[in-house]
Amino acid sequence: MKPLVDGHGRPIGDVRISVTDRCNFRCQYCMPAEGLPWLERSALLSYEEIERLVRLLSAMGVHDVRLTGGEPLVRKELWRLVEQLSAIEDVHDLSLTTNGYLLARQVEDLVRAGLRRVNVSLDSLSRDRFYQLTRRDSMAQVLEGLEAAQQHPELRPIKVNVVALKDFTEDEVLRFAEFARQHPYEVRFIEFMPLDADRSWTRDKVLPNAEIVSMIDAVYPLEPVGRERHGTARRYRFADGNGEMGFISPVTEPFCGDCNRIRLTAEGQMRTCLFSMTETDLRGPMRDGATDAELEEIVRDAVWRKELKHHVNDPGFVQPARTMSRIGG
Repeated sequence: MKPLVDGHGRPIGDVRISVTDRCNFRCQYCMPAEGLPWLERSALLSYEEIERLVRLLSAMGVHDVRLTGGEPLVRKELWRLVEQLSAIEDVHDLSLTTNGYLLARQVEDLVRAGLRRVNVSLDSLSRDRFYQLTRRDSMAQVLEGLEAAQQHPELRPIKVNVVALKDFTEDEVLRFAEFARQHPYEVRFIEFMPLDADRSWTRDKVLPNAEIVSMIDAVYPLEPVGRERHGTARRYRFADGNGEMGFISPVTEPFCGDCNRIRLTAEGQMRTCLFSMTETDLRGPMRDGATDAELEEIVRDAVWRKELKHHVNDPGFVQPARTMSRIGG
């Protein structure tokens, strides 16, 4: 099958699949305290529907699959989906992004089913501040989930994602640097993006990664390692050899020109950019009996129109209607 390419000549190799819009946390940069109205179960793609789409996409060269949410581990028996997807020959990399709360109790089943990488979101290493940001007193469970994942050598690398917020994250920076030096995880700072449900994002709330690098480098000297093609993180290692850190800077250093990614929401809408203002429905045609050839045509047509870049830094930028929890990281 011909590779999947957009209208700017970029081959698409990575799909992020949200398996649920539900979450057991209420992180301030993502979801309001009271939560959001959840989708009906019948609105969600079934595991069989997700498998069908992944078979189709992977045959077109989309070899990297990441499961996200909401919080993916709240979807019942997620290991069953992992088992189905890991059996697909053209899926070369199968990973999961999670808040880690349910990871300790599920990680064994997930690894046995074929999961190979995991990213855990952790925005503070202080219990009180963790509670302030997530509105849940659950830091201990997240750290326990990381330790449980570390017991499985098949799961590598284990990445820890930290959303960087101005006037909040500064106090966390050195703690996370020390955490990265003491543990075998790769800690990655991600700039705060305008995808919050409270619509309170402003440029002033973004803590630029360049400032974080300077703060760490002053105490623990860093050396740049570079960035892999299609890797979103600029990587640095500690000069004394004690670990690595990553910095993802979609606001101050956009990497759109290299973007090889599409997204699938929990109810089967395909998005070609985090900040897309339009979506392409795949669930409707599938449930109406579309053939694989017809689905392929719909996908190719939508991907051909993939945005050249996001417009976060442009005057008149409009935040998409969907919040991060309803898109999937």
